[in-house]
Amino acid sequence: MTDAAAPLMLFNSLTRQLEPFNPVHAGEARVYTCGPTVYNYPHIGNMRAYVFADVLGRTLSFKGYRLTHVINITDVGHLTDDADSGEDKMEKMAAEKAQSIWDIAEHYKQAYWADVKALNIREPAHWTIATDYVPQMIEFAKGIAEKHCYELESGLYFDVSTVADYGRLARAQTEEGQSRIDPVPGKRNQMDFAIWRKTPPGEKRQMEWDSPWGRGAPGWHLECSVMSGEVLGFPFDIHTGGIDHREIHHPCEIAQNQAHCCTNGLDDAANSGAKLWMHNNFLVERSGKMSKSSGEFLRLQLLIDKGYHSLAYRMMCLQAHYRSELEFSWEGLGAALTRLKRILLGVIRADNLVRQAEVEHGSTEYQSLREIKRDYVACRDRKMTVPSFREKWGSTSDDLLATYLRDFEEAITSDLSMPEALALIDEVFGDKKVGPLNRLRFAAISDLVFGLDILGLNRADLRIRPKSATITEAEIEEALARRKEARAAKDFATSDAIRDELAAQGVEVMDGDPLGWEWKLGD
Repeated sequence: MTDAAAPLMLFNSLTRQLEPFNPVHAGEARVYTCGPTVYNYPHIGNMRAYVFADVLGRTLSFKGYRLTHVINITDVGHLTDDADSGEDKMEKMAAEKAQSIWDIAEHYKQAYWADVKALNIREPAHWTIATDYVPQMIEFAKGIAEKHCYELESGLYFDVSTVADYGRLARAQTEEGQSRIDPVPGKRNQMDFAIWRKTPPGEKRQMEWDSPWGRGAPGWHLECSVMSGEVLGFPFDIHTGGIDHREIHHPCEIAQNQAHCCTNGLDDAANSGAKLWMHNNFLVERSGKMSKSSGEFLRLQLLIDKGYHSLAYRMMCLQAHYRSELEFSWEGLGAALTRLKRILLGVIRADNLVRQAEVEHGSTEYQSLREIKRDYVACRDRKMTVPSFREKWGSTSDDLLATYLRDFEEAITSDLSMPEALALIDEVFGDKKVGPLNRLRFAAISDLVFGLDILGLNRADLRIRPKSATITEAEIEEALARRKEARAAKDFATSDAIRDELAAQGVEVMDGDPLGWEWKLGD
C-alpha cells in the first residue's frame, strides 16, 4: 500500500506545473531514464542526471510504490550532434581508437556502471541495450512509416506535421525554435528527423542491419521510444533526462510515441507516452572542462583520484534542487565533504551514547540500534522493502521525532526538495531534545532517500587522500602518535618538527578541526 500522508507532487516539464503523482497502474511506478551513449567516459555533469533519477526512484519506493526503473545504454545511432546530424558517436570513437565498436561500447559501459556504483545509485530493474532491440525498432518504424514517415536517399524521416503539438515539451513549435536541426535536402519540414539512417553507398558501418529502407542503423530518438514502450508499456508514469534532452530528443520521442499509439494532442500528457516528463538542470563548471569535445573533462574518477570520496559529489548534487543549475567548484566539493563529515560525526556520537547507556544503565536501546543497522543493510541490499523498514522504525510515540519525520516527508514529496530535507537531518543532530537512538532512526529512514550510506561509512572513508600520495596511512598514524606524545610532554619543538615532516609529504595535520578529523592529504 502507498502512503497517502503527504501526496507526492512533481514538476511536469510538459505542462510546466507541479502535479500530484497518480500512477497509471495502482501501487506501481514505472520510470524510464535516458541513459548514456557509451562512446566515452561520463563526466560529472552526466552523472548528476542519474543521481536525480535515483533520488526520484528512492522517493517513489519511500512512498510505497513498486518501482520498475529502466535505464537505457545507447551503443548505436546517436550522432555527434544531438540535432540529428554528423557522424555516429560510436563509429567515430571506434575509428579514432582503431578498435572494435563492440569493444568501445563494453569498455565505456563498464566505466559508467563503475560510476553508478561509486555514487550509490541503485541498480534499475532493467538496463536496456539499444543493439538488443534493433528488430523491435524496425517493426516500430514499419508500423508508423505509412502515415508518418517518408524516405529520402539518406534514410527514413519522420514528418512532424503528422502529429499534434510537436515541440510543446520544448516550447519550440516553430522552425526558428528548432534551428539546431540542420537542413537535409528533400526534408518536408526543417524539424523532421531520421528514424532510420541508410549506410551511404560504398561505405560499411561496424553496426548496421537490413531494413525495408536499406541497410543501415536506427536513429537515436527511435531507440528510447521502442525500449521504453517494450519494457514499461504505453503510457508509463515518468520519463526523466537532462534538460538538454527537453529541446530535441524528447520532443522527437513524443512524436514517435504519438504516432505509434495513435494518440491525439498533448493536452492529455499521457498521449506523449509518459504522464510526467522530468528534467534535471545543468551542472555548470566555469573552466570549460565539462565538454567531452574538449578532450579533457571532469570525471568522477578524477575527484576520487584527488582524494575525495565519491559520495561527497552525491552530497553536492543533493544540496541543490534538481531543477536548479548547480555550479561545480573544488571549494564547493570540499564544503559538501565537510557536511557529510558532520553528519557522520553525528551518527558516531549518537552511536557512542547508545552504547554508553547500555554499559552504564543496562539500556536495551543498543539492541534496537543493532536491529536498525541490520535492517538498514537489508533495505540497502533490497532484502527488505522500504515500506517494511518505515513501518518498523518510523512508527513512533515520540512527538518530536514524529514531527521531524513528517517534515522530512513533506520536503521530499514537494518536488524532491532535497536541500530542505538535508537541513532537517542537520536539525535533528543538533537538537538535544532528540535522544540518540531517535537521531539514528531518523538518519536511517532519511538515508533511504539520500543514499549517502551514512550508517555504513566510517571516518577513514572520508579522509582526503589523493591517489598520488606515497606516504601510507600507517606511517601517518605512527607519526601522529609520536606527535601526540611530544605535545603531552610539552616538547613543542619535536611536535612542530613532526608536523613539518608530514607537511613536506603532503599531510595537513588538522589541529583544532571542530569535526575532529586528524589529517588530510593535499595534492
